[in-house]
Amino acid sequence: MSIPRDVKEFLENYPDVDDEADLCDNIRFYQNTLRCRPDRKLVEEIHEEWFGNFDKLEYKHGFIQWLFPIREYGMNYQSQPLQLHEIHAIKADPDAIRRVVDSYRLMLDFYGMRLISSETGLVDRVIPPRNHVGRYRNLVRSSHNYLRISRILKCLSELGLERLNYGFLLHVLNEQSEHDELNTQGIRGSMDRWWANCIRDDEQRDTIGKLIRKVRNPDNDYVFTREEYQAKLGASQETDVEESQGGVSEATD
Repeated sequence: MSIPRDVKEFLENYPDVDDEADLCDNIRFYQNTLRCRPDRKLVEEIHEEWFGNFDKLEYKHGFIQWLFPIREYGMNYQSQPLQLHEIHAIKADPDAIRRVVDSYRLMLDFYGMRLISSETGLVDRVIPPRNHVGRYRNLVRSSHNYLRISRILKCLSELGLERLNYGFLLHVLNEQSEHDELNTQGIRGSMDRWWANCIRDDEQRDTIGKLIRKVRNPDNDYVFTREEYQAKLGASQETDVEESQGGVSEATD
C-alpha cells in the first residue's frame, strides 16, 4: 500500500516545518504547569480524574492534541504543534517522559489494553475483572479513534518512546491473527497504511510490514502467536509486569 502524505512527512522529520522558539505550551503542559484548553486540566489531573472515564475519553476531543502533541496542526486550535525545542526539553525531563507514558497508559486502558513493560513495550489486555470485550467493541465502531492512534504513535516516536509503538502494533497484530479480535476492515486499513508506518526505525518498520503481509496472506495458515510476540520484544509476561497508572477502574461498558 502507498504511504499517506502525512506519514511520509513524519518519516522525513517534517523537512518543511520550522521550529518556533516562542511556542512552549506543550513542554509547560508536560511540566504540569499549564492547563490544557478547552478542558482547563493539568496533565496529572487528566491522568487521575479521567482514567476509566470512558464516556469522557470518547466524546471529548480537545484533550488528545495536548496529551499527544505532534508537529502537525490538529482540530483543536487552542493547542499548539509540537516544536523541536520542546522535543529536546521533554526528552531531557524524566518527569515529563513519565507523564507521557502515563498518557499512553490512559489511552491503552480506554482501548481495553494495558502496558506490561515500558522498557520492552509489551502490551496485553486489561486485567480481569475488567473485560476487554466492550472496549474492543468501542474501538471497532468509533473510527475517530483510528486517527487518535496515528497521533499517539507519531508523538511517542518524536519523544524517544518508539519502542512502545512496536509493542502496540504487534499486540494488535497478535489479537487479529490468533484471536480474530480488532480484525475489521477499518482497523486493518488504518493499521496497514498509517499505524504500521509510524515508526522511523527502518528495521522495525520493515519487520512489522512483513509480518502484516504474512498474516494477511489468505494462501497460508500462519498465526502470529502471543509467544512469538513476546519473543519479538525480548519480553516475558511473567517477569515484566509493571504497576499500571490509575489502578483498576470501576467503570463498566
